[in-house]
Amino acid sequence: MTQVQKVERVAVRFAGDSGDGMQLTGDRFTADTAVVGSDFATLPNYPAEIRAPAGTLNGVSSFQVQFADYDIRTPGELVDVLVAMNPAALKSNLKDLAPGGTIIVDSGDFTNRNLTRVGYTSNPIEDGSLSSYAVHALDLTGAAVAAVTPFGLNRKDASRTKNMYALGLVTWLFSRSPEGTLEFLATKFAKKPHLRDANVAAFNAGYNFGETAELFAVRYEVGPAPLPPGTYRQISGNKAIALGLVAGAVQAKLPLFLGAYPITPASDVLHELSTFKNQGVITFQCEDEIAAIGSALGASYAGSLGTTVTSGPGLALKMETLGLAVMLELPLVVVDVQRAGPSTGMPTKTEQADLLQALYGRHGEAPIPVLAAQSPTDCFAITVEAAKIAVEYRTPVIVLSDGYLANGAEPMLVPSVEDLPAIETNFATEPNGPDGTFLPYLRDAKGARPLAVPGTPGLEHRIGGIEKADRTGNISYDPANHDWMVRQRQAKIDGIAAHIPDVVVDDPSGEARLLVVSWGSSFGPVSGAARRVRRTGRKVAHVHLRHLNPFPANLGEILKSYDKVIVPEMNLGQLAFVLRAKYLVDAESYARVRGLPISITELSGDLMDALDHLEA
Repeated sequence: MTQVQKVERVAVRFAGDSGDGMQLTGDRFTADTAVVGSDFATLPNYPAEIRAPAGTLNGVSSFQVQFADYDIRTPGELVDVLVAMNPAALKSNLKDLAPGGTIIVDSGDFTNRNLTRVGYTSNPIEDGSLSSYAVHALDLTGAAVAAVTPFGLNRKDASRTKNMYALGLVTWLFSRSPEGTLEFLATKFAKKPHLRDANVAAFNAGYNFGETAELFAVRYEVGPAPLPPGTYRQISGNKAIALGLVAGAVQAKLPLFLGAYPITPASDVLHELSTFKNQGVITFQCEDEIAAIGSALGASYAGSLGTTVTSGPGLALKMETLGLAVMLELPLVVVDVQRAGPSTGMPTKTEQADLLQALYGRHGEAPIPVLAAQSPTDCFAITVEAAKIAVEYRTPVIVLSDGYLANGAEPMLVPSVEDLPAIETNFATEPNGPDGTFLPYLRDAKGARPLAVPGTPGLEHRIGGIEKADRTGNISYDPANHDWMVRQRQAKIDGIAAHIPDVVVDDPSGEARLLVVSWGSSFGPVSGAARRVRRTGRKVAHVHLRHLNPFPANLGEILKSYDKVIVPEMNLGQLAFVLRAKYLVDAESYARVRGLPISITELSGDLMDALDHLEA
């Protein structure tokens, strides 16, 4: 009889060809994990090529989920269970399997042709090379085809149900209820009953096989995590950004406009927002990136919250209009979902490649606030905050996410509307000049100018791309005025530091000499590595930055209070470069550009080495 073993955490990876439905399979397994109440984090991984040849290493698609009965911050580094649908999936993912881990392979796909295609000279499930793992070679395709025979599917469609067979088996293996997936299939294929019934049959066959075959000595159970009470939902970073834009517009009491050009990995934000038409959200798919930001800026000028979303190559194309937005001092939220580059690079892979572009990529002196999300759920909060800064300071704001956050998912505590920050729009409704005129560049205490919706009686004013005269907004070529206006725009952005939280140091002992600085999605790996180092009794401090321009007011003081500062990031040291220049501290770059999140194991080992040198 199969025993049930309780474990704290498990990482599972589903891998196969792009057409094998691995993303759907992983997403469904994650949804069932969420119902149990376990904490989780996911890492989908897509081929970088469009329609890469089936059965090849470049065509492998995978979905990894780590779930635990405690707070986790990454999708896991080594996987405990690998479900491989073909030889390519096994070969490209075996390196990430933990010692002694479990492998479930579709033996029906391990033909001589498929083995040779990926460089195997013998069948790994027969030659003993996998003897250090628990291998279950099952004809998943054959079993699925047999299960759906009564439904009259052709061979191709019948074999496509093998992902549901595998999902049923893994659902049983981890003691999950099948009800959630059965309800999902009933909804997904409601208009195609034969496909619904076939997929249900395949799923049930996989689940029942696990129950009756007695091939697995142990099945596993991961309990719920002690999360704060409330309503939770599974959410990816891109969906969280979309909802954050909607929430920001609602809090500002402004119509939401998104102008966007499809680009991987940012397109899902456009797709998600297009479903909010009944909420008054306008989405405009443009012919190019320049049109996208131009339409968004025009929407802001007309009284909406103008937004646009892109990735690194698109951000470069938007730069001239961003300079115009700085000069006009109009609200604008620009989301950059970073990917590996340069050029098209590896569009489905992750990287923190665009920090310097976001900070300094414009022509002339054109300062812009830059914020970075630290997790998929934080994509919501950081986007709402960006909308608040954009509206209240009359400035474009750049939000940095990346491919890891965009496609990854975790449980999100759904906030109440009352907990969202208020956003004060304060449109001008009457003249503000001493002689009854309207002064569009008469600044408030924050340095922000008044906004007047075009057509408001008595508030006619000049706007355009040539330098403005102070207060009046008239065209000015006066050198002293230009100097003054440039400094005023910079001072406005610098002043935001007074209204953002001080950075908080995670230093439980209060005695650490080594400080590790993370930003954006490096939060999870860096905080995980710091935890691992502390468990050995060593002392290390961690600071995470969500605000990159301006920095929190106390950051310089904190950096200078530690003997050694290390900055891990998925680029060649962009934040480290900025910290050295701004604060004159010897910030050491820890650079990794592999298209993958930073390795916790590698980083924790390197931090231990740094501590050894520091203490020598």
